[in-house]
Parts: sequence; C-alpha cells; structure tokens
Amino acid sequence: MREGLQATAGTSAPSTGPRRPEALPAVRLAARSRGAWALAVVAGAFTLAQLLLVRPGMGLGWDESVYVSQVSSHAPPAFFSAPRARGVPLLVAPVAAWTSSTVLLRIYLAALSGLALFLALRAWRGLFPTRVLATAGALLASLWVTLFYGPQAMPNYWVAVGALAGTGCFLRALANRSDRAALWGVGLSAALTACMRPMDAVWTTLPLLVLLLAVRRWRRPALLGALVGGLVAGAAQWVIEAYVSYGGLAHRLSEASRIQGGLGWNIAVGDQLRALGGRKLCRPCTGAAPPVLETLWWYALPLAAVLAAVVAIRARRRLATLVPLACAVSAAFPYLFMIGYAAPRFLLPAYALLAVPLADLLVHLLRARGRIRRPLTVTLLPLLLAGHLAAQLVVLEDTVGRTTAAHREWASVAAGLHRLGVRPPCLVTGANDVPIAVYAGCSSAATVGHNANTTSAGIRRTAGRVPTATLVAPDAVPPGYASSWTEHRVAGLRVYVAPAPSAGG
Repeated sequence: MREGLQATAGTSAPSTGPRRPEALPAVRLAARSRGAWALAVVAGAFTLAQLLLVRPGMGLGWDESVYVSQVSSHAPPAFFSAPRARGVPLLVAPVAAWTSSTVLLRIYLAALSGLALFLALRAWRGLFPTRVLATAGALLASLWVTLFYGPQAMPNYWVAVGALAGTGCFLRALANRSDRAALWGVGLSAALTACMRPMDAVWTTLPLLVLLLAVRRWRRPALLGALVGGLVAGAAQWVIEAYVSYGGLAHRLSEASRIQGGLGWNIAVGDQLRALGGRKLCRPCTGAAPPVLETLWWYALPLAAVLAAVVAIRARRRLATLVPLACAVSAAFPYLFMIGYAAPRFLLPAYALLAVPLADLLVHLLRARGRIRRPLTVTLLPLLLAGHLAAQLVVLEDTVGRTTAAHREWASVAAGLHRLGVRPPCLVTGANDVPIAVYAGCSSAATVGHNANTTSAGIRRTAGRVPTATLVAPDAVPPGYASSWTEHRVAGLRVYVAPAPSAGG
C-alpha cells in the first residue's frame, strides 16, 4: 500500500509548486556539493602550505635518495634494505623516471598529497558532518610532521592517509551492506598501506580484522575479503621479493628486525617525545626534550582521545569514534613500545586516525550550550589552537632550515667529487655515501652497517674499473682499502680518491 501511495504521489499532475519527493534529492546534492568544496578547500590549503613552507628545492634526504634512485633517470639504484617496500618508488616514478629535478618532484608530491587528503576525508562522508571532517583535515594538515613529509618521497604520510580512508570506508561498509564503493575503498586503501609499509598496514588494520572475526553480527565475508585481499595485493611484491632477493620471508622479517635494532618490548615514549622538536631520526635518542610549548599538544592527545570517546558514547555513535581510536592505538603501539629509536613520522598514521574523533570533540565543545561552557570554549579553544599552530610552524621552519643546510652540504660534496674526476659511472663509499652518491650520479657501497652490500675486495675491484671515492669524517680513520688513495678536502670531509682506472679496465 505504501509503495502505491508513493507511486501515486510521484506521478500526480503538476500544479502550483515543486513536489517534495523531487526537491529532496536536489537538497541532498547541494549539501554534498558544499561538503566536497569544504574538504577541497582544506586539501588545497594543505598543498599550498607545503609549497610555501617546505622549500621545493630542499634536496633529497637519505631515505628519499634510496627510494628515488630505484627509478631515477640519473643515478644507479642504491642498496634496498630488508624493511623497505617498493610503494614509494612506484609513487615517484612518473617524475623521477625522466627528470632529476627535486623541485618538480616536490610540487608533484605536494599536489598528490593534497588530493589524497581530500579523498581520505571524503571516505568518511555520511559518518560525520562536513564541519567535523573539514576540522579533522585542518588538524592533521597543521602538524609540522604532516607538512614536512607530505611532499617528501617517504612512505609514512601515505600509510596515514591510506589508514584514514580505509577506516572510513570500513565503517561505511559495515553500516550499509549495499555500499560497493566502500568495499572497493577498503580494499584499495589496504593495498596502498601494504604497498608502502607492509607491517604498518597490519598494525593499522588489526582492530578491523578483530572486529570482523570476533563480533558475530559484523561478520561479513565480502568486507573481510576486501580487507584481506587489499593487504595481500599490496604486500605481494614485498613477499615475492623476500624469496627472490632476501632468502625467504622469515629471513627478510628477521633482517628487517635486526636493521631496526631488534623488535621487542622497548618503551620508546620518551624517545618519541624528544624527537618532536624536529629531529627527523632520533637514533640513539639522547638529549633533553623540546620546550613544553612545542610538545604540549602531544601530552594532551591521550586526554583528548578519552574525552572524544566519552562524548561519542553519550551521543550514541560509539562505533564511528571508537574504531578509529582503536586503530590509532594499534598503529602507534609498535613505535611507542617495540622499537629502540624514534622518528616523528612513525606516528603519522596514528595522528591521522585520531584526527576525526578529535575534530568531533572540538566541534562538540564549540557548539556546547550554557552560559559558562560556551564562552569558555569560544574564547579558550581558539587561543589554544592558535598557540598550537604557532608552535608547529616554529618547529617546521627550524626543521626545514636545518634539513636544507645539510642537503646543500651533500650537494657541495657531490660537486667536489665531480671536480676531482669522480663522475658517472662511479662509486662512492663512506660517510653519508648513499645520498651523496645519488647527488653525484654514482653507485654507493658499504662493507659494514645496515646498508652493507659488498666487501673491501669488491670495492678494490670496482676501483680498478670506475672512478671511486671514499668519504671520511675529519676525526675518523679511513678504511684499509682507501689508506693509500689520494686525500682531498671537500666541504669539511676528507675524500680519498682511488687512482684513475686503467684504460683497459
């Protein structure tokens, strides 16, 4: 009977005004359009901020040099250690495969990271109002670590947006069995995170897998298949490469653990705190913690997460808040309690997953009623947020300045090597050999350390065929294979250059 009434209403003759059943879709469409534009503005501002605040000509860092060299048009591939995955080389290939311009690479990655933020926030549509999602995007994009690593050839930001998008799509698919777009989003997001960092993908999706397997009313084969299938598809290359180049999956996992200092119970909370002042890698992590004003937001995160959970439970929307909170805790756990060093970028996935619940909390506080609560939130919260943003910008500016100076030193050493006759094809070993070799267009080699890939005898043989140089710090002793080579001074380093290869070599 109801269907018949709806059909009658839908086919009645036109009269004095628009029919309500036809007006509602237009209203929804306009609301969706406004929501998309709001998220697009946040994502666009994020891209613009990267281009203005993180210098496109900053040069490549150590890890970036490894990733970019795998597909570079001007440098041989650097040694690819066991923990690394091929996601970043695939990401940068459209630019790095035909040009060595770091400026173009930064612009490309900044634009792509803005688009990824937009899509990740859109994945949550229908779960939270647009104002919450836009606030979440602004919170994540305002962190110095997000701005710094968004335009870099590094995997952590992409794991973060993949985890954020995948969790949103998961919740949508859980709420609506017919939402096939959400299922595809779950699979593609899981594949992205696994392609970038397989182990991070497992940790960020672990609560989702537990929910699907442990809660009977949420057991959906299609959703489980999309999640597991995405993880398998993204990690397939890493697993295959383990058997081809690393002696099997178990050996690659063991080697990855060794390079990372041996994974196990190790409280690294203090290390992560000390790294928040702009230390890109804190290994070993010694020294004082940054000023309290620069780290106050980090201390406030656990309390804010608890408050967000309380607000969500009282508002009877537990799932949409508690699930990303659980995923954030899972994503942060190995980097807070299982590793012996720290880097701020390691926690980017956790920050991304916290963004939506915390944004919901902020919006709730700003819209709170009452003579006391509302004035306090309207005045106090904006002041706290402004102070937080100022602290993030101070750390970002300092980090960008120090990083740019270090990369310019590497470029100066590379130029000095060219003046000494060390030109492609060539080999560089010693201090900071990987990035300087990539800058110079040379191969790199090491006999000890995490990037050990050859022997002293192998370096001597190579030196007989191509120009070879060893970089030694001023207070260090040159390796035995280079002790008889000619010593030079280049940008504060001692450079030992092997005799010129014979014409027949």
